Amino acid sequence: MKNKKIRILISGGDGNLSTHLQDQNSEYELYAPSKKEMDIRKTEDIEKAIDYFSPHYFLHCAALTRPMFIHEKDPILSIQTNIIGTANISSVCIKHEIKLIYISTDYVYPGKKGDYKENDNLNPFTNYGWSKLGGECAVRLCRDSLILRVCMTQRPFVHQKALVDSKKSLLYIDEAARICLKLLNESGIVNVGGDSTNPYDFAKKDHPNIGKIYRKDVSGVNMAADSSMDLTKLNRILA
Repeated sequence: MKNKKIRILISGGDGNLSTHLQDQNSEYELYAPSKKEMDIRKTEDIEKAIDYFSPHYFLHCAALTRPMFIHEKDPILSIQTNIIGTANISSVCIKHEIKLIYISTDYVYPGKKGDYKENDNLNPFTNYGWSKLGGECAVRLCRDSLILRVCMTQRPFVHQKALVDSKKSLLYIDEAARICLKLLNESGIVNVGGDSTNPYDFAKKDHPNIGKIYRKDVSGVNMAADSSMDLTKLNRILA
């Protein structure tokens, strides 16, 4: 099957990652309905989109993400969207034998020691991380699936201050989108990110006047000491 003939259905069509995937794409036929057109909490919406587009791949980007404290304040909404919504998609993909690619996150790791490998033990440090891990459980039941644990942020950096006592494997979202499109034929789990560094040093390259903030100053949600990821598998695939 040639790439130009591969049809990919993208959830969260009006979200930032979906927009960047469409901007970076030059090979695939993409269909990215908005939340109004395809609410992942409604199985009938997913079925209608599949009947309309007949995709080979389902790229699941839709999720409840920010603000992070919303997962602590309203865990039911987090469950409905990130766990039940993903379970709905997984069930439909199994039924129609469609490959499922799930955009997960580095927040599923414990966030203490860093350098996390894809097969390391998982123990999320926030409700958001637990909700995304719940989604991963459903995706793993799909025989043909790929989980991408992505660490990304908006470009330009949206915050006025950045953490100095936390390490991550950050990428800008446009870079992450470009890499994700190169991984669609993989399976299993792949960490997707950049060099391990603190968010302050990452952001300062493009925003020299950015302020500093510490984990103890962030209210409403836990912040990882070190959630950086081992990127050996990613680098081997891209080499």
